[in-house]
Amino acid sequence: MTKSSKRQRKTWRRPAFPMLSEKFLPQILHMRKWLRWSIAAVCLLFLLMAGTLIYLRTQSLPVTAISQTSQIVDLQGNVIDTFHAGENRRSVQLSDINHYLLDATLAIEDKRFYEHRGFDMKGMARAVVVNVQSLSKRQGASTLTQQLARNLYLTHERTWQRKMKEAMYTVQLEMSYSKDEILGMYLNQIYYGHGSYGIEAASMMYFNKHASELSLAESAMLAGIPKGPKYYSPYLNMKNAKDRQLTILQAMLEGGSITSEQADAAYAEVLAFQPLGTGSHEGFAPYFRDYIRYIAVDKLGINEQLLNEGGITIYTTLDPEAQSTAEEVIAEGIPESSEQQAALIAIDPRNGYIKAMVGGRDYKQNQYNRVFAKTRQPGSSFKPFLYLTALQSGYMSPITKYKSEPTIFTYDEGRKTYEPRNYGDKYVNELIDMRKAMASSDNIYAVNTIMTVGADKVIETARKLGIDSPMQPVPSLALGTFPVSPFEMASAFGTFASGGLRIEPTAIIRIEDRKGQVLYEAKSETEQAITPAEAYVMTSLLESVFDEGGTAHRVSSIIKRPVAGKTGTTSTDAWLVGYTPELATAVWVGYDKDRKLTVAEAYRAAPIFAKFTEQTLASVPPKIFPIPDGVVNLFIEPASGKLAIGDCPDKRLESFLIGTEPTEVCGKPASANESGNDGTKDGSKGAGGHSWWTDLKRWWTD
Repeated sequence: MTKSSKRQRKTWRRPAFPMLSEKFLPQILHMRKWLRWSIAAVCLLFLLMAGTLIYLRTQSLPVTAISQTSQIVDLQGNVIDTFHAGENRRSVQLSDINHYLLDATLAIEDKRFYEHRGFDMKGMARAVVVNVQSLSKRQGASTLTQQLARNLYLTHERTWQRKMKEAMYTVQLEMSYSKDEILGMYLNQIYYGHGSYGIEAASMMYFNKHASELSLAESAMLAGIPKGPKYYSPYLNMKNAKDRQLTILQAMLEGGSITSEQADAAYAEVLAFQPLGTGSHEGFAPYFRDYIRYIAVDKLGINEQLLNEGGITIYTTLDPEAQSTAEEVIAEGIPESSEQQAALIAIDPRNGYIKAMVGGRDYKQNQYNRVFAKTRQPGSSFKPFLYLTALQSGYMSPITKYKSEPTIFTYDEGRKTYEPRNYGDKYVNELIDMRKAMASSDNIYAVNTIMTVGADKVIETARKLGIDSPMQPVPSLALGTFPVSPFEMASAFGTFASGGLRIEPTAIIRIEDRKGQVLYEAKSETEQAITPAEAYVMTSLLESVFDEGGTAHRVSSIIKRPVAGKTGTTSTDAWLVGYTPELATAVWVGYDKDRKLTVAEAYRAAPIFAKFTEQTLASVPPKIFPIPDGVVNLFIEPASGKLAIGDCPDKRLESFLIGTEPTEVCGKPASANESGNDGTKDGSKGAGGHSWWTDLKRWWTD
């Protein structure tokens, strides 16, 4: 038998069941053909799906520009203001969200979130069954990833095209991000009603808490709102909100994340909601907030859109306690019915930080910030710059004398005259020294001084200390006739408090973007404008303003610590600018339209300053102003200005720049056992004429 015949016999083998084979042969052949097509279709579908996934993997998700709320933060980390363009949104890390809120959201929105890959097939099937049974759409099947894709990239229109895009974006999100990243994006993006997007903004709006601080009850309440913000908002329908909260607590109980006792306690808890439309910082420091925005945009170049939508954080120098005190003492210091205005600015002289700012009595009625108004005459509060110039000249000292009497001064080579007057036309009509002139605010002494040292030199000194307003070199400059702002005055006086170190005032410490990257960080701008010795002698003179006979003596009992300052009064403006080692403050009161002040109205600046200073520093131990090198403290006889030793009948402790102290002696030396090491009876080495011993006695008796 040939090989071909063998192959032929093998090919045409007789079937085992010829009858069945002949009967079902057409069907078998048809099934084989269908099976081949099915396998081909499955392979084609697999290739199509693989190709689609590969394509989606290579494609970038659409760019989404989700606006985030920017915020201003005070020195203690409290949010004092937010900026947003229609949407109140603030992103936080998933780790900064309380686990109760995470559990509540997953329990009610997507139980199998960590198990599926973007589409929950079991959830879809369950939703179909429930909806068919109820003949309504009672249960949705969208996963958190699907909701995120829809909210990030799509509208909410119900079309097949939108659904296809949603599916594509869902797949891309699952391929591009981890589950935790998707959950974090969802919680930072979802709408919680009343303009709040994201859990952080919602938590602050509803409860004035960060998302990390939410309780179980609060978490269950908030987790129920996104399903229908208008329907489940506790502000709009508390019953619906509580019913939804109960549903979520039951879902959490079924999921095992809480116990029945926790669920019952959470449902029974009475929640403390914030009043809608207000916050804990609503209306707080409004003038300062405006100033921060001005600095950020106009000075630092922060883009307006970035400020409104970029989620940046501006860290500021504002001290909330100091600011609250400032607003309170101004409200208490001026009758509510009065139209008189006020401004206060407080700066820490050690670092230049602006601690408090009040630009007016009612921000809602008038947003004009009078702290920066360069339209108000400082009056006698300008004199420290004059007397500093005199001390620097070397030929004037605290004991230099001029007669306080009506005087006509001639200047401009005899072509012009100037006749200053003392407040209330009161004159001593005898020789007085610089300390007496400073304390009593004698105008005749001041003009004599500027005629001696030169007005140009006074302007130069004022510029070094931070006075930028226009000034003219005329005799009236000595009396503060050229307008300056409270901001300039507080900053300049802060130079005295800091030992002559001129520190540029700072309101913004740093600015960070939404990721925490630093966009701006303040650098301290300092300059040794005057010597520590010059600053100290000026401080010694300015302390006399609060002593008996000084223009601020009436408020000295309020302040229980060393303080230096100067009052200033014109027909339309009243000031007190002063400082302690920790705080430099300028207070102005007056009328916006230059209306003349009554005596009572002019007296309101000093109490505001005194109460603000003492209350703000209530927890700070009193400190004396440190005595630097270059200063000598000696007892002098006030009438003659000579050194007072031994039996000299009248003594006053005075501070001098070394080299300007008197050399002539009044009195005869006392015996060694009656005098101190310096030839005085107690050897005191304190501040000016009132001395640290006088200060100590005043604090003790007060």
